[in-house]
Amino acid sequence: KKASTLATDKSNINRHIKPALGTHAVRQIAQADVERFQRAVARGLTKADVKTKKRGRAIVRGGQGAAARAVAVLGAIFAYAQKSRMRADNPVRGVRLFQPEKRERFLSADEFAALGTALNTAEKQGVNVKAINAIRLLALTGCRKAEILNLKWEYVDSHHKCLRLPDSKTGAKVVPLGQAAFKLLSKVKPVQDNPFVFAGTDGKHFVGLQKIWTYIRSKAGLDGVRLHDLRHSFASVGVADGLSLPIIGKVLGHTQTRTTQRYAHLGDDPVREAVNSVAKSVNQALSRKPKNSIKRGVGHSRCSAAA
Repeated sequence: KKASTLATDKSNINRHIKPALGTHAVRQIAQADVERFQRAVARGLTKADVKTKKRGRAIVRGGQGAAARAVAVLGAIFAYAQKSRMRADNPVRGVRLFQPEKRERFLSADEFAALGTALNTAEKQGVNVKAINAIRLLALTGCRKAEILNLKWEYVDSHHKCLRLPDSKTGAKVVPLGQAAFKLLSKVKPVQDNPFVFAGTDGKHFVGLQKIWTYIRSKAGLDGVRLHDLRHSFASVGVADGLSLPIIGKVLGHTQTRTTQRYAHLGDDPVREAVNSVAKSVNQALSRKPKNSIKRGVGHSRCSAAA
């Protein structure tokens, strides 16, 4: 597992599993206990606001998605317990996980325009240009936030106009750059002794993107829109332009086709547009008077009867 995944697992253990089940013996936990645990996390009974570092906080809210993830980690724990012969069965097996709420949001053309205006205005007002350009690059590439913030100059292949990321959520991948994205990157000036494209302090990448994004989206009238929704929107524009799902998956770096299937319904619009176009032509043909009258002969009658 990646370090980020392990950190999430540890968080589920410390924030949800231990507070709710930590005092129980391994052999005591039954399937009913696991089901109650999932419902409790979903209702927010394990929510907390904990200070972690000098300036850090861990805000635990709960919800169905958090509950399902916590139960999945619990299942792995009991799988280990079963393998180690601490108990004969896995009480998580057979528990139906809650389905997390879908939070996919796609920006419309008008919303993209509003976002562009807000970014331009913020830049003129002196808002951190690194954050503004990072947001623009997210919108122009469909990359994940971590992929852009961790982007180093050595990953930028100017000759082939692509990003060669050595690691991502799905492993190493190549991100092709459109002309607009490549032009944007060419305007970003490297910072001496800092390898990151969007450089921060002490040789690290820029931090504080979320705070600036909250400000930008408010000015654009996009309250509630997440940075990750720019990735969904990038894909939705591709589907609307007629790109196939395999191509979209390739661009986004999906390793499984079912991940890209979430955008399948967006293809209805171009299909509907095509149907409308054909129907319009047929309707015009039906409404137009024929130039020459068609003589009804025996041959025509036989054809009609055969039909």
